[in-house]
Amino acid sequence: MEINSHIEKAKQGDQTAFTFLLDHYWNEVYSFMLVRTENETDAEDITIETFSKAFNKISTYNTEFQFNTWLIAIAKNGHVDILRKRKSSLFVEITEDEDHRAQNIADTTPTVEDKLITEQNLSQLLKFIKELKPHYQEVIQMRYFQEMSYQEIATKIEEPLNNVKIKILRAKKLLAEIIQNSTKR
Repeated sequence: MEINSHIEKAKQGDQTAFTFLLDHYWNEVYSFMLVRTENETDAEDITIETFSKAFNKISTYNTEFQFNTWLIAIAKNGHVDILRKRKSSLFVEITEDEDHRAQNIADTTPTVEDKLITEQNLSQLLKFIKELKPHYQEVIQMRYFQEMSYQEIATKIEEPLNNVKIKILRAKKLLAEIIQNSTKR
């Protein structure tokens, strides 16, 4: 009953309900993904993405099914998507003739112009990040630029692990909105 109450509150946008659901189901979804991926970083990323997708689509949740079953289904789909992306990026077998032709292709080292474009894109991203509140900037910086784990971030900023997960989730969502709004301008 308590879970259903929190789900209904979450459907109405209650942040406390979202936090409760994240705290309540995090370990179950994370453990499930850790067994499947055998990689802590992938398991964390898929779990965060799972909750992000679930919370964005919570209005579509059918109460005839268990909430944890719905979350696990979302997580499985996220994992399959990652596997497909990785599989499509693997090398393909090439013939000797194709290898010889590949040797004759021009140098693919980034040109000065390529480097400039990359720097401009990074500069633009950093500008968008600066539009976030400082506590969101901090966790984005630590997670994606310093490549710290969620636990390392929690220790550094002296906050509970679940708070860090929620902050990163919210920061990513806000950053996506800022980027999307900038393309409409």
